[in-house]
Amino acid sequence: MATFQLLGQDVFSYLRPEQINSIHNVSEMIDRRAGDLVYSQGEDARHIYVVLDGQVDLQLPGKKGFGILIESLGRDAIFGASASLEPGKYMLTARCRVDSKLLKIDAAMLRSLLDKDCRMGYAIQRRITDLYFKRYIETMQKLQAVVMSIPLEAQ
Repeated sequence: MATFQLLGQDVFSYLRPEQINSIHNVSEMIDRRAGDLVYSQGEDARHIYVVLDGQVDLQLPGKKGFGILIESLGRDAIFGASASLEPGKYMLTARCRVDSKLLKIDAAMLRSLLDKDCRMGYAIQRRITDLYFKRYIETMQKLQAVVMSIPLEAQ
């Protein structure tokens, strides 16, 4: 099942069967309930996740439980890619909005596989970088819209 789920991911879709099997061997499917924390901002990033079913919110936490929703991720979204870097720390908090099934990939083992096959490593890191840069641009656009909506007082 996890092997099939990896094939459906753009990040992994071009890999050879033996490469998919290697990543499958360092992965597990987990179930989380609505409201469950997947990880918190600042924690050591030890896993990369794929939403198999459900929805996960990425939030920038603030004071007194207040936070900013950065993105709500649905089926097939990959998140937690800070774990692909050393020493990785999660930059956001991830929490399940609804009951969800996630694919949890051991990041250290994945990095080891990527180091052994530099071509695969480059291709996966490139796709992750593209995905995260797109999310960064979208987040900056959302923040700019908020800033632009703040009324300025005449001085």
